[in-house]
Amino acid sequence: MSSEPPPGSGEQPPEDDPFRKRPPSDQSDQSDQGPGSPYGTPYGERQPPPGGGPPPGGGPPPPGGGPYDAGGPYGTGGPYGGPGQPPDPLAGMPPLADSGRRTLARIIDMILVGIVVWLVTLPLGAQQYDVNANRVQSAGAIWESVAAAVLYVAYDTLMISRSGQTLGKKWLGMRVANLDDGATPSTQTSLVRALVLWVPFAFCCACFWTAIAGGWSFFDKPYKQGLHDKAAKTVVVSTR
Repeated sequence: MSSEPPPGSGEQPPEDDPFRKRPPSDQSDQSDQGPGSPYGTPYGERQPPPGGGPPPGGGPPPPGGGPYDAGGPYGTGGPYGGPGQPPDPLAGMPPLADSGRRTLARIIDMILVGIVVWLVTLPLGAQQYDVNANRVQSAGAIWESVAAAVLYVAYDTLMISRSGQTLGKKWLGMRVANLDDGATPSTQTSLVRALVLWVPFAFCCACFWTAIAGGWSFFDKPYKQGLHDKAAKTVVVSTR
């Protein structure tokens, strides 16, 4: 599997990224991450049953095969994991984050940045209302939308490119990762993702666009991607 970033990302993921997927030859090097790390054991690897039993890979497989033997670990009949098919890009990564938890994290981020937007635009709006109420209301709304777009995009881009986590995602135990290699998205990839998510939100139909773009992950298979994830070729995975 290629470890290159998505085409056009313009940046090479750093080799010391602790969340980057490791090739099979490097799996033994992950033991120092501790037993609690979601990256300590490749997702989908069979574990010995409680109370003992044959080691992983030993003995005959259970009748009918395991739940991850066909179609990749995120559903049967998918384009990955079958005989003669390319490997699943998510092999070796933690499980995908729950869509409900993602929604809650997004609401937290919206509230946090929304408070900053309100504080930034409040003085501007107070001054304008003294001049001409009707005309200034329209101008104030435009400036508020511009400020909201800039602040939301900047927040999401900086946080995701730094660690793959906004504050909401960090508090709820999830992170954004490149689909192809599990690495933290580059600045360019994070910017694309943020633009698709926040620009329509700031300038028109905020609730509608948020429901469509973010809610897409509830129905998307096999990677639970929102529309912004599809544009940036990212996924959201659990960190605990």
